Amino acid sequence: MEYVEAPKFKNESNPFRDIPESEADEETCLLHRNELSYLVLNRYPYNAGHLLAIPYREVSDLSELNANERGELMNTIILGKEILQNALHPDGFNIGFNLGKAAGAGLPAHLHCHIVPRWEGDTNFMPVLGETRVLPASLRAMWKRLRPHCPGASEAQD
Repeated sequence: MEYVEAPKFKNESNPFRDIPESEADEETCLLHRNELSYLVLNRYPYNAGHLLAIPYREVSDLSELNANERGELMNTIILGKEILQNALHPDGFNIGFNLGKAAGAGLPAHLHCHIVPRWEGDTNFMPVLGETRVLPASLRAMWKRLRPHCPGASEAQD
């Protein structure tokens, strides 16, 4: 219900720009900040623990990132995978980019990488027949579970 009742972002705003400007990490589900990119729980997850690695600078394609942004974004993706591995122990991962609206990008103007933990047998009839997903934990509960596995995480930061 927390997910269903959560306020949706306005069409004119870019939550990927707004999230890191907030100091309410738990509320925004922001897990970790780097200099050029950050990790956040996806508000519309494919699976429990679904993370997004996002550059601060708004670009729509990988080729628009400079060398420093590319390197750090890759390191942020790896960090996200490690956090999920340590906290949730999934059997595998789907990691990738949806470039452009036709490819499924919800915010095509702001590049982001999906890091989705997967478990054997985690797909059932709900996504196929009901066109919906069943998640075993709320976003806030998942944030609290993942946050201690982030570098430099402490109670003082939350």
